[in-house]
Parts: sequence; structure tokens; C-alpha cells
Amino acid sequence: MSSNLWDDLMATDGPLAGSELTNAVPVGGGCIHQAWQLQLSDGRQIFAKTGPTDAIKLFEVEAEALDALAHYADPDVLIVPQPQSLIQLRHGAVLLLPWLRLEGNNQQSLGHGLALMHQTSMHQGHQYFGWYRDGYIGAGPQPGGWRTSWGQAFVDLRLRPQLNLLKRFGIDAAGLKDFLKALVRHLDQRDVVPALVHGDLWGGNAASLVDGRGTIYDPATWWADPEVDMAMTHLFGGFTESFYRAYYSILPAAPAAEERVEIYNLYHLLNHANLFGGGYVNQVRACLNRLARKLS
Repeated sequence: MSSNLWDDLMATDGPLAGSELTNAVPVGGGCIHQAWQLQLSDGRQIFAKTGPTDAIKLFEVEAEALDALAHYADPDVLIVPQPQSLIQLRHGAVLLLPWLRLEGNNQQSLGHGLALMHQTSMHQGHQYFGWYRDGYIGAGPQPGGWRTSWGQAFVDLRLRPQLNLLKRFGIDAAGLKDFLKALVRHLDQRDVVPALVHGDLWGGNAASLVDGRGTIYDPATWWADPEVDMAMTHLFGGFTESFYRAYYSILPAAPAAEERVEIYNLYHLLNHANLFGGGYVNQVRACLNRLARKLS
């Protein structure tokens, strides 16, 4: 964070007007924007995410998603940090969130809270899958739109846009037409109730707090099959057995859920391939081949 942006934050018309910034400590973990622990003279600590002025678009989507998730989360077991300020300043964009102490090591409340959030949102009677606006999955695009069919939503709104971006790596979405049709039919065999999901639930976007509660952040939220969140927890690891026991004690796994893990994680492999290339492209090819054989 440049000293100019510090001055913007503390200016009379800035989000921290009247406060004095005593220290700004970089926080690791992000790969798109800078993150900081801001320490103020009155003893407060605030989490700040900063970026260039055009980062305001990503921060707006994130702030809206956090608000939506918090609406369905039970704060006794799951904390979704609520935006304190979202502002575009002269020298950059800033999203301010409460500082959370993430030193907890018991994921029971995290699993419990995630299941309750999914369950509560499912009971709202939402009729469509998707989201009302274009958003982001990390730095990648996540198109908005609505579908009544879960299979169609997953293919049209998630897989197909990512596959179209992979043409530069020699992966032709047009040649996958039959596979995608089969995948829609396969996913629509179940009666899926839309739930509000985190959407990017890897280990770096969830944690346990020192007070025992769980927390989730950095979402890519949409209305989807709640299994997409649980599937992603298996992609990069970081979740304990107590997390899974707590989750499934409230929302038991549907039949053949483990067979859909690779299907749902294909979306994230595609996004990583588009963002980072390299070995992710080969993982996508291998995954597409395996799934095509299973669905043929």
C-alpha cells in the first residue's frame, strides 16, 4: 500500500477519517490484490484489501457476495465478514473488513455452519440456478444468468465459458458438444434444490476462529447444488474429518455424491488452466477424457 493510499484512507472524506494509522502489516495468501492488517491508534485492527482503481469492480462483487452469504449464515457457528467500507479513492480501490483471528484448529463449527447456511438457503424456495450479475472466480470471469435446469446452469454458466477460453491451448469446446449434452442429462437426473454457495471453497478461503467458530471469505457466490462447495474442499485439501462429520450430520451426502466431485471440480481446473496454464491444462485434458468415458 503506497503512502498516498494511506493518506486517502485517513483524509477527511476517506473511510477512516478521524483515525490515525499506526501500522500496516502485509497479509499473505492473496494472489490478485494486496491484503493488510491495519492498526489504528484507538486500538482497532481492520483487514484491508487494496488494488488499482479498476479493482473496485471485483471488490463490489465480493462485498455483495459476503452480504448474501451472511444473510443465511448462523453467526453462532459461522462468521461471514461484513464489508465496513468499499470505496474507490484517488490512488486505488479499498475494501475494508473486520479483522478476524484465524488461529483456531477445530473445524467442527466450520462444517456445521456451512451446512446450516446451505440448508437455510435451500428452504427459501429459490427457483433458479445462477446469479444476477457477472462476477469473478479468482481473477477469472464468472458469468451471471439464470437457468431452471441444474445441469444446464452448470454447463452453460460455468463449464462452457471456461472451455471457450481454452481454445488457445488447443482444447476445442465445439468438439465437446456431445459430452456436454450428456453431462446436462446426467446432472438433471437428480432433483437438486438451489442453495446459496460460497463457490470458491478451497482451504485458503475458510478457517477456524480462536473462539471456535468457523469463517468463510473471498467467495464466488451463486445459487447452485450445495455439493459444489463440498467437492471443492477435496481439490486442494485443508479440511479435516471433523469438518466433514459436522457437515454431513446436518446435510447427509446424496447418493453417488463422490462420483460428482470430479465433475464439479472440473470448473475449477478449467479456471486454473485459463489463469495459470502449465500443468493445469494437462489436468483438464485428463479429467475431460475420464468423464467422457464415464458418461458415454
